[in-house]
Parts: sequence; structure tokens; C-alpha cells
Amino acid sequence: MKYNTDMNLPEAYCKQMQELLGEEYTAYLAALEQPPMAGLRVNTGKVSVEEFLKISPFSLRPVPWCSEGFYYDRQEKPGTHAYYAAGLYYLQEPSAMIPGSLLPVQEGDRVFDACAAPGGKSTQTACRMKNGLLVCNDLSASRQAASLRNLERAGVDFAYVTCEDALDAAGKYRGCFDGILLDAPCSGEGMFRKDPSLIRSWHEGINEEYAALQKELINACADMLRDGGYMVYSTCTFSVKEDEEVVLDLLARHPECTLIRTAAYPGFRPGVLPGTEACIRLYPHCVEGEGHFAAVIRKGSGERAERAVRQYVHQLPDFFRMVKKDFSHREIIRKGDKLYALPEEPLPGKQVRALRTGLYLGTMKKNGFEPSQALAMTLDRESFGQCVCFDAEDERVMRYLRGETVFADEEKSGWVLVCADRWPLGFAKASGKALKNRIDPGWRRQ
Repeated sequence: MKYNTDMNLPEAYCKQMQELLGEEYTAYLAALEQPPMAGLRVNTGKVSVEEFLKISPFSLRPVPWCSEGFYYDRQEKPGTHAYYAAGLYYLQEPSAMIPGSLLPVQEGDRVFDACAAPGGKSTQTACRMKNGLLVCNDLSASRQAASLRNLERAGVDFAYVTCEDALDAAGKYRGCFDGILLDAPCSGEGMFRKDPSLIRSWHEGINEEYAALQKELINACADMLRDGGYMVYSTCTFSVKEDEEVVLDLLARHPECTLIRTAAYPGFRPGVLPGTEACIRLYPHCVEGEGHFAAVIRKGSGERAERAVRQYVHQLPDFFRMVKKDFSHREIIRKGDKLYALPEEPLPGKQVRALRTGLYLGTMKKNGFEPSQALAMTLDRESFGQCVCFDAEDERVMRYLRGETVFADEEKSGWVLVCADRWPLGFAKASGKALKNRIDPGWRRQ
């Protein structure tokens, strides 16, 4: 195989991009020599953008297409800060913020993220939903472990984290969802700059291989949409076969579906085939981000149906007297010695392979109830009866995150929520000024 000398790009790929970009091809190659952009997205489920900007220790610039997205300087390392541990933001490549920004959602919707791992788009969509039912799905159970962690850190408490084949899911969830995100598996051409290993796996015919799967997935997802529901189809590739041709295949097989035109930003390009002008293309020489493709699709014209609000009467452990969180609309179930609060919207369909069903509350033990890390991350100093709030820069914060016993300024007794400023890091058991660490071992910093 012959390669381009600039980035060892396959000759066949270079020819494909020359045909696609024409005179802009040289600018595209030059962009590949530049470092990739780094971005973070504020978790508006915990903090407003305005409030975060007041407390942020980082130098930030807005991402034009995502109101809660910002570019940051990699040298600042926001992944090591206490605010990251508290779930105030998610580290995400700027172009990858587009699909979650495009999906129209309302509070109480049912949303299916078909190929979700590692969960970034799910956390973004959850911020906009606020409640309802979010099914964060991916075929890979190992990759879904990251989705589960990211959803818990973000404080999302109305999600199912599942490991289903999206093609099989269509038979269980026909006509169930108000919104679907399909960030489909692809050849990854738009990520060559960020992940050069993808260049080595590219070969002639790879676009056709992925396109066959993508066509199956997008049509299966259309079957899961309710009348009037929306789907965002996205990839991180430039291939017309994986992008516009997949969308056109859906429109041919589902005439009730239509493309929806969305807001355009400087540098955005339309689809390159007739009938796909409403699609969005991003190139690294046109925007500050990696390559991406996205299309918003609506099925039919129905209106969102009103859903009944359920009421439950619970006998929760005494611990929950300290929790200022309303569970009256949530079914509480027990699996073995573990308690879970299901989302307000029930999961339709048959039994699914799930890593997590709703919010894991904690474990029933002989000597009482042990609250979970997941529950801690849904709280703040106003929603728990006893808190210890350290300044985010206090050295005790990092010691707590390492799993050490730390000492409060005042004496406490029993369960306390340990916070950086007012945002949760986890629980501790207090005895006097000593706070015996109860942060989940898997969440500890090295």
C-alpha cells in the first residue's frame, strides 16, 4: 500500500479526499499537522455555565456550536482538578459535542443512546432532559464500565446502562423513544489527527464494510422512534458512503422520516449529495475541532404524548431522613442486598442486559445501610443533612480523593457528605473531627 508522506496517509484515502475537497485538500493536510483541540463541557445538571465561569481556574474559550462547551489549554490539566472529580464538567473533543447539542429533547422524554460508550453524549443529553428515561447502550460491556462511571460522576440518576445489540433492541423497543442518538461505528477518518493509530487500520473497502452496518443500525433506530420523535445520526468520518448515503438509504426505506435543517456555524459545510443539504460536515481546516458528520431526522409529525405521573410509598432505611431528595415518583427495588431507584419513566420492552438499572442507592448491611458513591454524586450541600465542605484548593480534598482519613474543622458524628466547595466528592463516617473515608475504591486517585 502506498502512503502519503505527510502523515503516512494511504494513497487511496488521499485520492478520496482530493475528490471530496478539491482545492481545499492542501489546507486539510496542513490542518493535520496541527495539534488537536481540547475541550470540556460544563455539566449544567450541577452548575450553570455562568456560575462555573466565575469559579473556573482555567483559561476557557467558547465552543461556538455548544453553549456549555469550551476550549482549554492542555497544559492546565483539568482532569486532575477537584471540580472534575465532583462532576462539574466532562472532558470532550469539541466536535463530539455536536450530536448531543442537536437532539431535540424535553423533560420527561425517553431517549436511547444506541452506541454510547464512553458516555459523553449520554451525559450531555441527560443535562438537557433533567428527568425521564435515558437508556445508555453499547454492545461492549467493558466499554460501558466507562459510561457508568461518567454518568455517576455527572450525577445522572434516571439512566439504564445496557449492553444490547442495537439491532436486537429494535425488536424490544419499537416506537418507544422520543429521541435517539446514533453515533455509529465508523472508519474514523475524522479522528486521524487525534488518533493516528486509526490510519494504520484504514484500507480500501473499509467504508463499504462500515456502511453496511450503519444502514442496518439507522433503520433499526428509526423503528424504535415514536411518531414525531427525533434521531441524530453522526459519525467521525468523511466518507460519503458512511455519511450521506446512509442517510439517503434511511429516507428511502422510511418515507415517513425527513431531514431537519439545524443552525449553521462558521466553518460548517452541508452534505455533498442532493437531498442531504441539511446535514452537517466538519473538517479540521474549517473549524477548531476534528472531523465530524451529523444529521437530524424526524419521524412523522406526531406530538409528544403526556405521560401519567406515578406515586409510590416507600419504607426507606433511616439513613434517608438525611437525604433531601424526593423519591415518591420512583419505584425502589431490591436486588440481593442492594437498593435501586428506577427512573420515573419505566423501561419498556423485555428483559435487557444491564450494568445498572437506575440509581444505585446503596447496600443493606447487618449494622445498617451503606450509601453508594452514585447516590453521593447526585447530592450537594443543600440536599444532605450533614456536610463537610472544603475549599476546592484545600489539600484535604486531594487527600480525601486518595482514600485517606481527613479531619474537619468542627466535630461531626455519623454520615457526612464530603464536598469540594458545595459539590459532592463522596461520603465519610465522622467521629469527632475525623472523617473515615467512604469514597468508592474505584474512584480513588493514585
